[in-house]
Amino acid sequence: MDFLINSSYWLIAAIVLIIAEIFLPGGIVIFLGCGCLVVATAIWFGLVSSWVGALTLFFISSMLFIVVLREFAMRYFGGDFSKDNTIEILDEVGEEVKVVETIGPGNAVGRIDLRGTQWPAVGDGGEIATGEIARIVSRENVQYIVEGVPGNTADSSTNNEQGA
Repeated sequence: MDFLINSSYWLIAAIVLIIAEIFLPGGIVIFLGCGCLVVATAIWFGLVSSWVGALTLFFISSMLFIVVLREFAMRYFGGDFSKDNTIEILDEVGEEVKVVETIGPGNAVGRIDLRGTQWPAVGDGGEIATGEIARIVSRENVQYIVEGVPGNTADSSTNNEQGA
């Protein structure tokens, strides 16, 4: 464990970690590198003489750098980011889908075709027959909750699209 009390190793580790921050996003690795610099300096001045002290100083100084300086650094040096819709159900609510397996009556589970994939679905208590069009109301885990679209079947909707 003698290498842990050699300031040259800590300095090399600091340089490697600080350069690695360029390739690893997140703003954490640079503070680990700064912790290595603190340990290298402490060993150089003789403030730390054991490997236990070196590791303890590294952990404490790195955590302090992360807790105290990360928020400050991210505010001024943070990269571009965007807030996209991470709640996918918002994109699906109101979408009309084809029923591929009869849904209902009651809580009987059927299947719908959403964007080329079949999903389990339940209705509002009534029966929605195969081939009809349903509108997505909500989703519970992987099961959709749909309601029938009055007087609308998959065949009539494709005819309406072709005629339009």
